[in-house]
Amino acid sequence: MSADQKETLGFQTEVKQLLHLMIHSLYSNREIFLRELISNAADACDKLRYRALDDDSLFEGDSELRVEIEFDAEARTVTVRDNGIGMSREDVIANLGTIARSGTAEFLKQLSGEQQKDAKLIGQFGVGFYSAFIVADEVTVRTRLAGSERSAGTQWVSRGEGEFTIEPIELERHGTEIKLALKSDAAEFADEYRLRTLVRKYSDHIDLPVQMPKVEEQEGEDGEKRSVVSWETVNEAQALWTRPKSELSDDDYKAFYKHIAHDFTDPLSWSHNKVEGKLEYTSLLYVPARAPFDLYQREGVRGLKLYVQRVFIMDDAEQFLPLYLRFVKGVIDTRDLSLNVSREILQQDPQVEKLKSALTKRVLDMLKKLAKEPERYQEFWSQFGSVLKEGPAEDYANREKIAELLRFSTTHTDSAVQDQSLADYVGRMKEGQQKIYYLVADSFNAARHSPHLEIFRKKGIEVLLLSDRVDEWLMSHLSEFDGKALVDVAKGDLDLGDVEDEEEKKAQEESAKAKQALVERLKEQLGERVAQVRVTHRLTDSPACVVLDEHDMGFQMRRLMEAAGQPVPESKPILEINPDHPLIARLEGLEGEAFGRLGEVLLDQAIIAEGGQLDDPAAYVKRLNALLVG
Repeated sequence: MSADQKETLGFQTEVKQLLHLMIHSLYSNREIFLRELISNAADACDKLRYRALDDDSLFEGDSELRVEIEFDAEARTVTVRDNGIGMSREDVIANLGTIARSGTAEFLKQLSGEQQKDAKLIGQFGVGFYSAFIVADEVTVRTRLAGSERSAGTQWVSRGEGEFTIEPIELERHGTEIKLALKSDAAEFADEYRLRTLVRKYSDHIDLPVQMPKVEEQEGEDGEKRSVVSWETVNEAQALWTRPKSELSDDDYKAFYKHIAHDFTDPLSWSHNKVEGKLEYTSLLYVPARAPFDLYQREGVRGLKLYVQRVFIMDDAEQFLPLYLRFVKGVIDTRDLSLNVSREILQQDPQVEKLKSALTKRVLDMLKKLAKEPERYQEFWSQFGSVLKEGPAEDYANREKIAELLRFSTTHTDSAVQDQSLADYVGRMKEGQQKIYYLVADSFNAARHSPHLEIFRKKGIEVLLLSDRVDEWLMSHLSEFDGKALVDVAKGDLDLGDVEDEEEKKAQEESAKAKQALVERLKEQLGERVAQVRVTHRLTDSPACVVLDEHDMGFQMRRLMEAAGQPVPESKPILEINPDHPLIARLEGLEGEAFGRLGEVLLDQAIIAEGGQLDDPAAYVKRLNALLVG
């Protein structure tokens, strides 16, 4: 090959940042490089096995897929080799020079340079090939795409400092070989016992042989002893999910999770099931302990590893779980799908819907079981609660099961921690209470200090305090629980049912009649700014509040839609006044400009307290200043 075919190219900016942080942040976890390289090699073999279903010539006469590991203690090198699908020159540049993952820039912004914290974040991101640079001064990749000419090989070399060289080479074998020139303080990895121990620790469950050379002394016909090298399989080489649960330990399950999720942390929970009958499949599903950095990018990569009769089909098969369970990792192996499966066929196959329904129920049952351990479930909820709240809107059939799993802050604890279930709430309902009350606000503090809670606190009635961005959308699809309607305390007329006696209701009616003239004057003053003005009994300390019509969109949802560029229907608030408040008494005694000024300020303050935005904040400030000086 001529020298002018060798090119020097620069890494994508994000790769340079990630490499620097990984090399410095993952020092204490450096042995995971072998797990990552073996996992990538296994994936490459799986992909070749799948593509060879249509064209077995891709095996090029070598259908025994495997991963090989060699080392040289003197030269301080470790080599990981596979005979999988391999890469073309374009693949090498795309896969090794860039990070083709959505949200990479957002992820890198979260990295701080603090080693312990960043190690956890990088673990959530997944390290893959780049983990080689944790232990290596220089990495050489030699690869050829299966089915291509022997002259179509590619060699990639880099020291992980900002650039890499790439050049064409000839390769007899398809697949990929990664050779690591170890750092001086990583020489321990060029050791047979160390490597074998790491393979058993991290890769025992991989469904193809991981082999290492074994040297034995054999006596020849001439009586001379000679060293004979053979390849010995180091791992179990049996798909973990196909083995009986009785044979597997917790450590086996945890190691397999780290293999498929490229995560450092142990999973929070898992469920391993084999189903026989009309629908036959084996599933191994995991709930991670930590949310990935791109959890809220609904278009991001997600899904289960799909196998058909142990033949790998695809990595991120998203069709088998609904979007609100996108955090679940795992494997599904079925015999009910044809082997020529593609994404298009998956979308049309009726068996997929049956599998999706079964797996969804399996995950919800796993979470229900986890919920019996409040501390562990709180770990789950703190990471994935907001995503689970998408469930009632997306999965009507399982709405009740999802509702049982939801957790909220409430006025019962007045804590921002979301640890109260709807069943907890129902168990504490007052005698005569027939509804579940909730309030949506922009923050927990805004919710718990809302004027709308005043009558509820006075009566000892619990209210759910909702402040996640998804909460109003959630409640628009969750209308009841355990036969009890969920009611927004900031919308429509307030009805406390049998909690209020007839005497209280009569007093409220008389109070409303007494203030009728004031209500009419105030409505005339505020004009088109409000839908109506009325006397309320929901306030005890505040002079006024705004409520929305029962079917109007709330302030939180309006802002979300406006931020997304969506058209928002026009709606006007209803101003409710507290007939017993001194400011209302003062307002009643005012005339002309003074009456108008105080009336407008009361409306503006009520809108602000509710988390709304004023059309003319400067006018509000001017009116308020006039009241203060006058």
